[in-house]
Amino acid sequence: MMITRWRFGTASPCHAIARPARAALLVLDQVSWAPRGGATVLQGISLAIPEGQVVGICGANGAGKSSLLRLIYRYQRPISGTVRLLGQDIWALDGPEVARRIAAVLQEQPSDLELTVEQIVGLGRLPHQRGPRISQRDHEICAKAMEQMGLAALAKRKLATLSGGERQRAMVARALAQEPEILVLDEPTNHLDIRHQLELLALLRTLGLTVITTLHDLSMAAGFADRIILLHRGMVLADGPPETVMTAEHLSTAFDICAHVDATGARPRFDFHL
Repeated sequence: MMITRWRFGTASPCHAIARPARAALLVLDQVSWAPRGGATVLQGISLAIPEGQVVGICGANGAGKSSLLRLIYRYQRPISGTVRLLGQDIWALDGPEVARRIAAVLQEQPSDLELTVEQIVGLGRLPHQRGPRISQRDHEICAKAMEQMGLAALAKRKLATLSGGERQRAMVARALAQEPEILVLDEPTNHLDIRHQLELLALLRTLGLTVITTLHDLSMAAGFADRIILLHRGMVLADGPPETVMTAEHLSTAFDICAHVDATGARPRFDFHL
C-alpha cells in the first residue's frame, strides 16, 4: 500500500509515514574517534535520535559514515564523549544486552561459511538464549524474519551458494531475529537489484524500529529517510529533514563538486559536475 508523504514541497509516494518524534532513544554527546596512533576520523559528533525515526547518513567516501555506525553498535569505543542508550553509556552495558537492543548489518558479508540460511538467521537469537536449546519461540521468530526477507524457500541452502543479494537479505533477516530496538545498516542496498532495494527500504519503514543507515544513493536516501545526517570530514555538516539538508550548497561542500538540485518534481533530481 502506497502512502503519500511530502518531500521538497511536493507529494512523493512512500510506503509509510514516520511516527511522531519521541524522547531520545540514542544520544551521542560530543563523540570523537580515531584509530590507535592515527588521525581523528570523527570529531565532536552530537546527535539525539528518537524512537521510531528513520535516519539516513550520507557523505563522501572517508567522511566517517561507517565509523559513526561502529560507535553506535559498540564496535569502536569513542576516544572522547559518550554514546548513550536510554540514558546509559553503552560501554557500561554488557555485550549481550547491547545486542538485544541494537542489531547491525554490515557491508562485509561472509561468503565461505558452511552454515545454512536458517542457521545464520538463528544466530540472531543468541543474545536472548538462556540455555543451549533453541526454543519454539526462537524458531518462530527466525521463520518470520526469513519470510519477511523472502528467504523461506532458501532456508536449507548454504550461505556460500547464494548470490550477493540473497546473502545480504540473510544478514538483514539475522538482524531482525535479534528483535532489536535499533537497526543499524551500512549500505544495505549494496548487492541488491533495484526491486529488492525498494522492497528492503519499504520493509524497513514498516518495522516500527529506529533505523540508522548509510546510503550512497542520494535520491533513495531523500525518499526513504525522515532525517538526513550529512557528514563532511568527520563532522556533521547538516542534520534535518531531507529537504533542508540536501541543498545544492550542502551537497557541493560535502562532495567537493558543483551540485544542482531540481525540486520541482515528486522527488528531487540531482545533477553533479566538477
